[in-house]
Amino acid sequence: MKGLFHPVAITLYVVLFIISLPFILPDKSTKTYADAQLREAALSRDMLPVPKTYEALLKVVDTAENPLSPEKIALGKKLFFDTLLSQDKTISCASCHSLEEGGDDNLPTAIGYLGQANPFHLNSPTVLNAALAKAQFWNGRAKDVEEQAGGPVQAPFEMHMTPKEVEQRLKSAPSYVTTFHEVFAIDITFENVRKAIGAYERTLLTRGAYDDFLEGDNEAISPAAKRGLALFISKGCKCCHTGMSVGGQSIQKFPLRSYLSEYIGLLFSSDIAIKESPFPFENKGGFLGRDDNLRFRVPILRNITKTSPYFHNGSVEKLEEAVRIMSKYQIGDEFNKEQIDDMVAFLKTLDGELVKY
Repeated sequence: MKGLFHPVAITLYVVLFIISLPFILPDKSTKTYADAQLREAALSRDMLPVPKTYEALLKVVDTAENPLSPEKIALGKKLFFDTLLSQDKTISCASCHSLEEGGDDNLPTAIGYLGQANPFHLNSPTVLNAALAKAQFWNGRAKDVEEQAGGPVQAPFEMHMTPKEVEQRLKSAPSYVTTFHEVFAIDITFENVRKAIGAYERTLLTRGAYDDFLEGDNEAISPAAKRGLALFISKGCKCCHTGMSVGGQSIQKFPLRSYLSEYIGLLFSSDIAIKESPFPFENKGGFLGRDDNLRFRVPILRNITKTSPYFHNGSVEKLEEAVRIMSKYQIGDEFNKEQIDDMVAFLKTLDGELVKY
């Protein structure tokens, strides 16, 4: 093995790598689109606008397992904001998922019961538009928002409750006893607590300038944002960040690419935290995704400008740096400053306000 790292061998690797660059680097050209073409390119990839009406919402998010109704949604909203669901009655779902702060808490790592930090240094994914995703949590271990709603309630470092304790706590409140019976026609169960919260979360969809553009308003987004959207489509970002939610539809490996030049540099690096990290940033918390195989649920990009810091362990503060990292390690084509600025301009159009269904 020592021969592999002999100075002569390393030099040979570098020369071979440089010679091969023209054959392995992707095409750096970015396709240009007229407004109508750009809109069609997005729509044809299921990057659809969020519905405006309750009737249209039902066609997108309603499920046979948990049929929506105004009464169930109202109950779920009450539970979402109620600290009764936490052991010390100080934490609610909204504590880590602030609807005014992008649907998360803007912390590098989530803080729960008695001030405990998430042991894996994981931050809170946004709850906004989460119902549009095909999996929940950073490793995609929950199939939907109903299943996800039960996780933090039971986690000892989050809300620190058991299903039985939740049921007993809510049964001691007469208003909940009455409302649960009206909505579900049975006594309070933890399963129906999850269903009610999930029903409310299915209404937490946002619309912004991006949706207006998709629906035909060419003036809704700036020329820079249009260049960013063209870049997003032509460079392949839309392959993973797709769907109405612009993400959350699949589990993908991160990072996808590595670079020999960086690997060689790390051999001589004294920064142990970076040297031993599989990521292009410090591996705070040691979380390695699904099955410890560097596979993560693709983040939802709607309202992404409001959900800093970025990546699973909150290691990156600036959106521009997150874009640079993704372009280099996922696409294999590191964006220049102008491209990053255009991409950020597009991502800003994904900011939106909650639709009042």
